[in-house]
Amino acid sequence: MEIQNRELHRIVLTAIIQKHGQFLICRRDMNKKAFSGMWTVPGGGLEIDDYINTPKTNSDSWYFPVTNTLRREVKEEVNLEIDNVKYLLDITFIRSDGIPVVILSYYCDYRSGKVKLNQESIDYKWVSFEEAKEYKLVPGLLGELEMVNKILNGEDLNKIKYRNI
Repeated sequence: MEIQNRELHRIVLTAIIQKHGQFLICRRDMNKKAFSGMWTVPGGGLEIDDYINTPKTNSDSWYFPVTNTLRREVKEEVNLEIDNVKYLLDITFIRSDGIPVVILSYYCDYRSGKVKLNQESIDYKWVSFEEAKEYKLVPGLLGELEMVNKILNGEDLNKIKYRNI
C-alpha cells in the first residue's frame, strides 16, 4: 500500500455519550463502505471548513476546532447536545485507499435533545456496558466503552489499561 503524502492524515473524532450510566450506540447504514451494519458511536471528520471561516482565537490560530467539530458532528448525526467533553484515547490506521487516519476518541455527557438519526445510521440504542457486549460493535469500541465505564465508576484513567477486545 502506497501512502501519497506521509505528513497528511484524515482526522476523525468520536463521541462516547453517556446518560445515566448508559451509552448511545448507533447502527451504521448497510450501504456504508466501512463497517456497514455495525454498531458505533457518533462522530466524523475534522474539515478545514470547520474553522477557516470563523474568527481566529488569536492572530495565528483557532482554539477548540476539534471539540467544536465533535459537537457539530453529534448534533448532525443524532440531534443531541453534549457537555463535559473529555479526551479518552487516539487510534491510527491506514485506510484501504492508502490514507492514514487518526481517530481521537472522546467521552462526554448527554446534555439535551431527543435522538434523531441522519442518513448515516439506521438504528440507535442506549445501552449499559454489559448490554453493549451483545451488539456487533466496530473493532475496539467495546474496549473504549469499558474504559469509560471504569472512569464513570471512579477508576483512575492512568491506571486503566486498554486491552484488545
